[in-house]
Amino acid sequence: MSNAMLKPGRGRLFVVDDDEDLAAFLQELLTAAGHQVTTFHDAASALAAVEERAPDLVITDMNMAGMDGFELIERVRAFDPRVSVIAITAFGSIETAVRALRLGAYDFVTKPFEPQTLRVAVDRALEATALRSEVKRLRGELGGPFHVGGLVGRSTALAEISDLVRRVADSGATVLITGPSGSGKELIARALHAESRRSAGPFVPINCAAIPDTLLESELFGVRKGAFTDARVDRPGLFREAQGGTIFLDEIGDLPMALQAKLLRVIQEREVRPLGATKSEPIDARVVAATHRELRTAVQEGRFREDLFYRLAVIEVGVPPLRDRPEDVVPLAEHFLKRVAARSGSAVKGFSGAALRKMEAYHWPGNVRELENAVERAVAMAREEWISPEDLPSSLQHPAPVDILAAAAEREMTLDELTMAYVRRVLERTGNNKKRTARLLGVDRRTIQRWLGEAQGGDDDEDRKGGST
Repeated sequence: MSNAMLKPGRGRLFVVDDDEDLAAFLQELLTAAGHQVTTFHDAASALAAVEERAPDLVITDMNMAGMDGFELIERVRAFDPRVSVIAITAFGSIETAVRALRLGAYDFVTKPFEPQTLRVAVDRALEATALRSEVKRLRGELGGPFHVGGLVGRSTALAEISDLVRRVADSGATVLITGPSGSGKELIARALHAESRRSAGPFVPINCAAIPDTLLESELFGVRKGAFTDARVDRPGLFREAQGGTIFLDEIGDLPMALQAKLLRVIQEREVRPLGATKSEPIDARVVAATHRELRTAVQEGRFREDLFYRLAVIEVGVPPLRDRPEDVVPLAEHFLKRVAARSGSAVKGFSGAALRKMEAYHWPGNVRELENAVERAVAMAREEWISPEDLPSSLQHPAPVDILAAAAEREMTLDELTMAYVRRVLERTGNNKKRTARLLGVDRRTIQRWLGEAQGGDDDEDRKGGST
């Protein structure tokens, strides 16, 4: 977004209407008000232009051939939630206006309208767009790029996730978060909720693998009294409880096939029918799902519906295991320590250098969850103000040897990557002495230089100093 968008009356506008005369009239009206206006006569062309050069505001008719205004609003907001949208609806079509607002439109104008009515709506929408961008900019300056919605760390991977959270938080699009157990998928879901305009609404989590299949449907969609033997009262269901907020479907890969079809319908139709009910009820809850399973493989094997997968994975967030982002270990540990110490009233101030080195060297098979548990134990065990290695769990004090080949296979490393990793590790052990490293690896020194991409020439400094002995 350019700084020009911060001044109402100087916006970059797209007008989308298959009525060419009305589109031309809107262009003339809004250009006279000082805006830069581009017209489109179909939604598909407008969407392609949005993706190429995002405008400040889109004004769209709802009833168009091909892609209609509803789909355009949803896809524009999913692509860039900073773009405001005004819907133009037929006179008295309140249901159309409400649906447009639920999809993310900022405002609506009914036909026929007075020119001043549209100009005021445009100025208000541009002011809202400017305010959203300014708030997000200030949040970024105050919180830093690695502290979004409770996410803590210093790694590039987390920075990219934080940036994605900022970009899509206000979108109504569904999000699928993937990654190993304990890697922080729910934290990312909560960050998406906290950074969104739904943050004042409820965040409702459910673990799909922890509830028996026979109860899961009523937990999700609700139940009417008398629907079955134990249904003694009406229960709204978690989708209704999440109204105006976010529902987090954890371990979605464990959802039974029968429920997958029903969930797909709920997401598509934005309505649920409780067990025992005769009609459906509208819902307004953003869906965020997570899984540690490889859903694409499950789709290929027929264990997960392909249409549900693509409906869930409109935006996909992959969370690497903690061992692949070691820069996050210390900031996470310090974050957990402050929280645990405050909760327990402990006098512990921090970690000794030796304890930090133990944590940085550990493989963390249990990911962030294991780190949090380790810190909580260390605070409870600490006898001094600074946590020592002896306060850490025995798995960190005496870690089992890491199966290098198993770890490499799990990370799907190529032979070149595995070779380079091993060469660098041996170089560390030899104090960067290439001659000694070459002897240990059974190759000549020039091969080491070639692997490292260095110019081949005379002896390096360590060799000249006699460091090869």
